[in-house]
Amino acid sequence: MPRRVNVPTPDDLFRPTAVPSPPPASTPEDAHQVVELAPAQQAKHPKKANAPSARTASGRVKHDEKVTVYVTADELLEIEHARLELRRHHGLGVDRGRIVRAAVAMALADLDSNGEDSALVQRLREA
Repeated sequence: MPRRVNVPTPDDLFRPTAVPSPPPASTPEDAHQVVELAPAQQAKHPKKANAPSARTASGRVKHDEKVTVYVTADELLEIEHARLELRRHHGLGVDRGRIVRAAVAMALADLDSNGEDSALVQRLREA
């Protein structure tokens, strides 16, 4: 009897988790819907100078880039409390990374649409 173990290949273990974006809206009432472009598509379609972009958090996809953020113990505890609150009261089982990515997307969208009056600019001026 052979002692060699058959293990699954990487293709068997890893699967894409991103859902393809729907086609762009063609009717005026659908024009407000947000369509998220893949990074390769974003390079082909640069942002217009004065048009605020619709930003969304990336969600559950493979992330190729990494940023290290140092937080205080209290900030980490608050993020963890938010994670538990989302699970307990809203039925969302998300990790801390998804919470941070969603918060970053919200802050950048606010900056795009409100500029000087955005909460990000005001908070950074206070610090």
